[in-house]
Amino acid sequence: MDGQSTPVPARNGLLNIVRNLAWILGGKTFGAICSLVYLAVLARSLGLRDFGHFSLLFGTAQALVAIAGFQTWQTLVRFGARHRLDGDEAAFGRLIWFCTFADVGGAITGCAIAALVYYGFGSLLELNPQYIDVGFLFACALIWARLTTPSGIVRVLDRFDVGTYVEAIVPTGRLIASGIILATGPSVAKFVFAWALFDLIAAGVYWIMARRLARDSFQLRHAGGWRKMLRENPGIKGFFGVTYGATTLDAVVKQGPLLAVGYFFSTSSAGLYRLADQLAQGVKQFAVLVARAVLPEFAVSSIADEATRFAGLVRSVTRIAALAGIVVLLIAVLFGEEVLVLIGGDDYARAAIVLIPLAFAAAFELASVSYEPLLYSTGNAGRALQMRAAAVVTLVIAVLALHSDGSPVQIGWAVALAMGVFYLGMSLSAWIILRRMRHQGGPS
Repeated sequence: MDGQSTPVPARNGLLNIVRNLAWILGGKTFGAICSLVYLAVLARSLGLRDFGHFSLLFGTAQALVAIAGFQTWQTLVRFGARHRLDGDEAAFGRLIWFCTFADVGGAITGCAIAALVYYGFGSLLELNPQYIDVGFLFACALIWARLTTPSGIVRVLDRFDVGTYVEAIVPTGRLIASGIILATGPSVAKFVFAWALFDLIAAGVYWIMARRLARDSFQLRHAGGWRKMLRENPGIKGFFGVTYGATTLDAVVKQGPLLAVGYFFSTSSAGLYRLADQLAQGVKQFAVLVARAVLPEFAVSSIADEATRFAGLVRSVTRIAALAGIVVLLIAVLFGEEVLVLIGGDDYARAAIVLIPLAFAAAFELASVSYEPLLYSTGNAGRALQMRAAAVVTLVIAVLALHSDGSPVQIGWAVALAMGVFYLGMSLSAWIILRRMRHQGGPS
């Protein structure tokens, strides 16, 4: 023995990210095409007011999903990467079961919150009373369907191909259902039922595939032993709490403005805002997909690579994302109105002016896509939470200051301002972390 450690082989992190992203985008490109079709069916067949009702039901359910969900996939990727590198199936299994029980507990709590929201405060959202029961059941279905432990297992095992196939179930099912509903007579209740059904089917398949991929780890004998699990994953409690807080605050920024439009203006205004936001959300969803591809590689690279190589990987991803953000913004400004009319019809042309500030917000989010995975993978998740909190404070102040002008576009500019603050704060945090890593010679 010469007493020296074996050098860690260099990883082509950017190539791994591109490969993972290619699998994700392969499915999501198909999903995006499907979503444009069924979004057009929704907007045109329901009409502006009922589309507004559907939008408020969906937005409220999405907000409740974020409040109830713990985004356990991030915890699995952050801490499971080490167990996978070490080949410790038992430790990985204890982590899986911890995340599973957290997901289930969050779902139960979320359904209780949904009951309070719909039966206690549904009138504040200008929901038609006939949609209260439908909205509650829809929210509960989405809460149970959006548990993220299985997707975390798939990602930490680097099986993005499986995730692509499973997630294709939802857009395919919605597209088929939209055609059937259009032929049999459209209604809000029918669309809500179809959306919930295929989310639940995809969730069931996800759990089955995750169980098969992690057969040795996902054994019942690994359930429990929480004290040992905590020792094996130092810092997990803080990370878990921070990621939950960040996800909840992110939901306020994403779903809060739609609910604010419904509260301050009208259901029809909510429909206009929703269609514009749906297009902008496509860009935000792309940012989320990039983050899903980036985080597993960042988690491994922060363990296996030296600081210079890791920093170079972060810079490469950031430059690509920033360029994509600029392109998306230009497309929205130049062709936004045409796309809105193509999807929803002439009644939705008024949403074009709302799309512009939402496109700015989406561009900011896309440009900052590498920062949150960077902070999470290097043990600095608290900084991400602080920046999310700053964005929410900015959003609330801006909405209260601007809504009196009487147009949903002002809510859009409030969102753009909030995401601009988030981008600047995250950029500064990332620069500080990378500078510290270079001085220390490795991840913090």
